[in-house]
Amino acid sequence: MLADSILQYQQRVDTQLKSYLDPLDDHASQLKSAMTYGALIGGKRIRPFLVYSVGQMLGVPLSQLDACAAAIECIHAYSLIHDDLPAMDDDALRRGKPTVHIAFDEATAILAGDALQTLAFEILSQPISGMAATQQLQLMSALAKASGYTGMCGGQAIDLGCTGKHIDLQTLTQLHNKKTGALIHCAVEMALICANADKDIRHALLSYADAIGLAFQVQDDILDITATTEELGKPQGSDSEADKSTFPQLLGLDGATATAEQLIQDALSALTALPYNSQLIADFAQYIITRRI
Repeated sequence: MLADSILQYQQRVDTQLKSYLDPLDDHASQLKSAMTYGALIGGKRIRPFLVYSVGQMLGVPLSQLDACAAAIECIHAYSLIHDDLPAMDDDALRRGKPTVHIAFDEATAILAGDALQTLAFEILSQPISGMAATQQLQLMSALAKASGYTGMCGGQAIDLGCTGKHIDLQTLTQLHNKKTGALIHCAVEMALICANADKDIRHALLSYADAIGLAFQVQDDILDITATTEELGKPQGSDSEADKSTFPQLLGLDGATATAEQLIQDALSALTALPYNSQLIADFAQYIITRRI
């Protein structure tokens, strides 16, 4: 069931992304190609999965979730394009393929990231059938906060500032709650906004989101050590090569594994408060720490 749902939502969000990218005219054809390449290079589509799965669990029609799924994936794609740049992580491979600045050039990659970021908010600003304008404003606000200084960009800045330095567990956790966790939190928050969910449901599902968001990063750090380059789609050991602090570095491999498992138990515990069938997102939580990519 989980594998089928992941594939279904991957295909759905890819179709949505194409529906926004393909109609763009060709006045800047290389930029359009780079945007399309960066957005459709592949990947797990975890954030769209959470938008769709949580939204559907709460009774929101898929058609009302499409814009949220496409917008948050545009933000994620832009962040990866910029993260791979020489001034950031300087990576040549992403998902087993050349990164955007390698496939095109550095200037085009910067512009492709910029354009995907703005496309996200263009998508959310268009009328969504059955949704109030106030909800759409809430969606845009949530995505902006999760993407910017208080969220992903702030986390990236902390990451860059900490590279080559020894940092403590509290700082590392704060870094990844912003850099990785903020968009995962936002994916669930967007579904909650679409559903007009009450305070108790919001609390339970955002607690779930925060736990799996951090677990996702802990598992990424573990995979950087234990997975192969072929599995990762990028060089194995790239975090160590870049002299970044990681959870296994601070806690040891066994300690990091135990931390990831505890975070997933926390996520599953949060779901017990829900009056819904949450089996799909419970299975997804387990997937977070058993995946090899």
